[in-house]
Amino acid sequence: MDVLNKFKELNTFKIEEIQGYSPQIGQLVSMMEYARFTTLNEVQGLTVEQLDFLANEEGNSIGALLLHMAAVEFGFQVELFDKRKPNKQEIEEWGAAYQLDDLGRNQIKGNPLEFYIEKLKKVRNRTLEELKKRNDKWLYEEAIWDNNLSNNYFIWFHTFEDEINHRGQIRILNKMLPN
Repeated sequence: MDVLNKFKELNTFKIEEIQGYSPQIGQLVSMMEYARFTTLNEVQGLTVEQLDFLANEEGNSIGALLLHMAAVEFGFQVELFDKRKPNKQEIEEWGAAYQLDDLGRNQIKGNPLEFYIEKLKKVRNRTLEELKKRNDKWLYEEAIWDNNLSNNYFIWFHTFEDEINHRGQIRILNKMLPN
């Protein structure tokens, strides 16, 4: 079921275990999916022009923020699931979205909403499949994040926490869109 429709159809908003996942991973997935639901709800119906709108010359567009969400999740997939750093091809594909700033403003534009939604879905689908292969003990395995000792649980929490932060920016940008 599509994440945007899942919450609408079920009319249920709960953090709970999900069949096919270990208990705590299922709860984490519940949170990640709700965060995605609210993000997709916020951008529904936006045009290319609206997705490309820049409030100022140093800001990010809604489209760039959406692609950034996918890039952050993709980066953690590579580091935590594949246990490596992104390769040259992946850096070329995702670098502008991960970095944003001038690079993102110059490269991320002209795409319809479906482009961003498809990227988000493709990345999320891999995350969900990989999380099914892991158990709750894996969540507590230590990992390095931003040169700091962390664990897989925190890193995946940060993935959707980052999305929530940027969704707030998207809400502000939506209010600033020209009529």
